[in-house]
Amino acid sequence: MGPSGVESAFIRHRRTGFVAATAALVIGLSAVTALAAPADGQSKEAVLSTEVERISGLVAAAEKDLERSTVEAEAAADASRAAQTALADAETQAAAAAAELEATREAVDAARDGIAALGRDAFMGADPLGDAAVLLDAAGPDEVLERAAMLDLLGEDRAERLEEFEVIQGRQERADRAAQAAVAQRDAAVRASVEAEAAAQAQLAASQHAYDVAAGQKFALDAQLRDAEIELLGAQGVADPAAARDEQQRGELAMARAGTAALVAGRVTSCYGSRSGAKHNGVDIAAPIGTPIYAPDAGVVLDAGPANGFGLAVYIQHADGTITVYGHINQYFVTAGQTVAAGQQIAEVGNRGQSTGPHLHIETHRGGLYQQRVDPAPWLSARGITLGGGCG
Repeated sequence: MGPSGVESAFIRHRRTGFVAATAALVIGLSAVTALAAPADGQSKEAVLSTEVERISGLVAAAEKDLERSTVEAEAAADASRAAQTALADAETQAAAAAAELEATREAVDAARDGIAALGRDAFMGADPLGDAAVLLDAAGPDEVLERAAMLDLLGEDRAERLEEFEVIQGRQERADRAAQAAVAQRDAAVRASVEAEAAAQAQLAASQHAYDVAAGQKFALDAQLRDAEIELLGAQGVADPAAARDEQQRGELAMARAGTAALVAGRVTSCYGSRSGAKHNGVDIAAPIGTPIYAPDAGVVLDAGPANGFGLAVYIQHADGTITVYGHINQYFVTAGQTVAAGQQIAEVGNRGQSTGPHLHIETHRGGLYQQRVDPAPWLSARGITLGGGCG
């Protein structure tokens, strides 16, 4: 089976799991759809209110499960990104160490040749025959140096050349040790990177399954909650309870999106910080694939394109030095080096990389890319973007 066939099979598996989870939950919930008769002195409205509250709690729990699966996938991807960065640094250091070692070897060879020439000059000069014979009998340049130094045939200026040679030799020895250490560090970084990527992929598969199950549960719970809320509105005397409930929901959704609209019209699902036992280094905003993403402030695009863990990402540096990162995007509309204005569309929401569902993952970095990742909420709030959802 080719890649497309594997992907299709995976999609069918996810769809089957989603449908099965939804069907199982609907069957289970249908058994409690019929409300118990009100107890003595208890109104139908009170019973319905209790039921709405109970189902709302189940919906909140399902949303927590969705958040947990998303954060766990992103934490694994973050570890993989860190390993990739460490590998790139190790490769740079190994290359620099190898270049330094090569340079010192060339310097040692040149110095050795120069010292050997000095020995020959001493032999061809006015040195006593006995001393020249001592030099001539030497096994090689290094021994010539030792004997010449011992016989003081080279003079003060040539003795300085000998000292310089010894310094260069010491430099070569240090460069050799550094090169060996750099290669060992690079090899360890390669292993760590491979292991981190494998762990990220395994975590994504597990998180995706958990997300699908939770999504199926929430889908069924949302339907039951809607029915219960409509029935409660009817018991409260509302003329058209279904229309009233839908209008209320649209208002709540619009309110949830209003704060983030200057960035992306979506609903905050996870804030910065510790979430579900994992460190979440950004803010997640759920929105349909294709929803526009706007630059919250003017800046210069550092990069836009493929990014490990994110699938595709955009990186923008702003006037205060802050770098904003936009991950899991579907496509981007900017290029590296481009200047963007506040409110300009830079990308659109996607579901690429280590992602369990369509959303924007935004991070803020200080002191350089991936140097210090901080909570985006205060920075966004200073630019009129309120996240809500308990963020900031």
